[in-house]
Amino acid sequence: MYRYDEFDAAFVRERTAQFANQVERRLIGEISEDQFRPLRLMNGLYLQLHAYMLRVAVPYGTLNSKQMHKLAHIARVYDRGYGHFTTRQNIQYNWPKLKDIPLILGELASVEMHAIQTSGNCIRNVTTDQFAGAAQDEIIDPRPVGEILRQWSSLHPEFSYLPRKFKIALTGAPNDRAAIRFHDIGLQAVTNGTGEIGWEVWVGGGLGRTPMIGKMMNSFVPNEHLLAYLESIMRVYNRYGRRDNKYKARIKILVHEEGLETIKGQVEAEFAEVRGGVLTLPQAELDRITAYFAPPEFKQLAARKIDIEREKILDPLYARWLENNLNPHMQPGYTSLTISLKPIDKAPGDATADQMDVIADLAARYSFDELRVTHEQNLVLPHVAISDLRAVYDALVAAELAEGNTGLITDIICCPGMDFCALATARSIPIAQAISVKFQKPERQAEIGDLKIKISGCINACGHHHVGHIGILGVEKKGGELYQITLGGDATEHASVGKIIGPGFEAEQVPDAIETLVDTYLAKRESAEESFISAYRRLGEAPFKEALYGNA
Repeated sequence: MYRYDEFDAAFVRERTAQFANQVERRLIGEISEDQFRPLRLMNGLYLQLHAYMLRVAVPYGTLNSKQMHKLAHIARVYDRGYGHFTTRQNIQYNWPKLKDIPLILGELASVEMHAIQTSGNCIRNVTTDQFAGAAQDEIIDPRPVGEILRQWSSLHPEFSYLPRKFKIALTGAPNDRAAIRFHDIGLQAVTNGTGEIGWEVWVGGGLGRTPMIGKMMNSFVPNEHLLAYLESIMRVYNRYGRRDNKYKARIKILVHEEGLETIKGQVEAEFAEVRGGVLTLPQAELDRITAYFAPPEFKQLAARKIDIEREKILDPLYARWLENNLNPHMQPGYTSLTISLKPIDKAPGDATADQMDVIADLAARYSFDELRVTHEQNLVLPHVAISDLRAVYDALVAAELAEGNTGLITDIICCPGMDFCALATARSIPIAQAISVKFQKPERQAEIGDLKIKISGCINACGHHHVGHIGILGVEKKGGELYQITLGGDATEHASVGKIIGPGFEAEQVPDAIETLVDTYLAKRESAEESFISAYRRLGEAPFKEALYGNA
């Protein structure tokens, strides 16, 4: 993984010292909260309902055991003993004291981490596929390009005060596990007719108040011209993006209102001016960065098939974990395993300091000192020998981290909602907990199969409800909380936005409503192999709507 050079270290150190001075001035009253707000946001510090919240960047979702141990230490010393992993592959601390923020940032800097540009109207943390550099279906490891984008976008003088926040995601595989079509810019690795690897560029995706699927702006941009092309997009957006209305300030609105071809023409005009200039990426520099992401020194192991049917007899819970939490690895004898942060009746995405320490130790011992954060609020050990799986599982059981539910109905994405967030209009966490309890039986989850539920506590959609197979949006109505249900969302390469199917439900009604939808699916699917989203696309909304609301 990438190691800071002298410039990186000095950059983070100087920014930390600068913000420490700003915090001190706020504490002694030299600057007001309104004056402090833009300063803290550029350093990842929010003011939530009850306390400040610090969002720490995990660039392209990759970190090592030393960094995870440091995150555990911060949770234990400066917070309430836990952290929350987010859909942006970051970690958030919900209860730090303002006076401690400079100390926390100093601790982060000591392990090459920071909170810069995890908020504000700038280019945010670049995200990618959690199995990057390990996945069997991968064309190229996208993380070297992700690192180059991090360096390019950090404190970019032209793009530090954009019309609105800006998010970039990239994937190196044809199977999109990074939701690239729902980002301001999405990049997908492709090959051209001569076998050269480059990038499809998707622009104008996003969720929030106006969910939109991105549009392909360019089918092939080679690595050497990628920065110039992205800079051209950013210049057009910075010039023409609306600043009079924050709800219409995202690039998706610009693309929608002006039309893809109009925006593409402006981008191409910019690109013609900068192509071949200082933004050209030399192959030597790409090779230098790529060397940091060289594959580990894998042992030469024979390909090994896991006998799940045998394990179902010997240890059903272990078999369930094997069946759901592993992803095929490019190296024979290895696998990537997901550590679910979705235990039954707990807050999705949370991990205690002790659990983070356990995971860090497992990464050091069994995964070449490497960890990943997923945009679905789980963690990954990307390189584990199949022969070590039992030992890893036993350690996870002891740490209460061995839930074998990845991709199943209880693997719920959920924002913090009104329990923490000042923007939320409804609670999210209690809804997720109630649904997970409703469907907690392993055999029930296995019968249902692949089904993604995503919950947001407000229209900002931090819980990605628009792209859940079943999405749940909490809204305020007459001083109470009501929950709208959407069906048919999908964040993969088969991207779709879910559709609201009827009136909302009271909080206590939501689990039964979800069960009604599930029972309808089970009754009408063509076979056990037909997933919920496939059945919905075949059947349409009518049978689900009728099951929920009758013929009214």
